[in-house]
Order: sequence, then structure tokens, then C-alpha cells
Amino acid sequence: MAQAKFTLEQSHIDFLEQFKDRGFKDKSTIVRLALDRLVKELEREELVRSADLYAELYKEDLELQQLTDAARVGWPQ
Repeated sequence: MAQAKFTLEQSHIDFLEQFKDRGFKDKSTIVRLALDRLVKELEREELVRSADLYAELYKEDLELQQLTDAARVGWPQ
């Protein structure tokens, strides 16, 4: 695994020092978990923004609405 050097606030360092109390093997495990969660959260936010954009475009595009309605004919509700 690669190593990285970065600067933290004292409150972050204090939190990392509690790794055993929080059930983690080491400080690196906490950082990796936090970064994994951040990546997932940012990806989710990006998907929401994308969905909002598509919804806005759909709302303004009458032809696309008609095409979608025509494609839904015959499908169960």
C-alpha cells in the first residue's frame, strides 16, 4: 500500500488517536474507511445532480415526453 503525507487539524489527530476505542486496527484503517465513504457520498451526490438535470431537461422537452408516453403504452402500471 502506498503512503501519503498530509496535514491535519488537532481535532482530527485527537480522533485518530482513539482508533482502538472505536474498534479499529490502526489509524490508517479509519482514514481509508473515511475516504471510501467520502467517495461513495460524492458519487451519490453526482448521480443526484445528474438525475435532477435529466428531470429538468425532460420537463422542458415535449417531444421526449411524448416519446416516453408512447413507449409506456401497454406496460403494466
